[in-house]
Amino acid sequence: MSGIMAMLMSIVIVGAGTGIDSDLPLRVWHAYKLAMPVAFFCVLMVRPLVARLVAVSIRS
Repeated sequence: MSGIMAMLMSIVIVGAGTGIDSDLPLRVWHAYKLAMPVAFFCVLMVRPLVARLVAVSIRS
């Protein structure tokens, strides 16, 4: 999940910020190399909160 989201966000943000041209794939790859570890650790940190919210909403 974090890998897919990091790639999609990298494409959108790099494309919007620097434009779409022949260098886009390389710029996206550089952005993805930074975004993937950040997204992975964010998912790990947010997971317990999401699990609690799901448990609360299912009981209702």
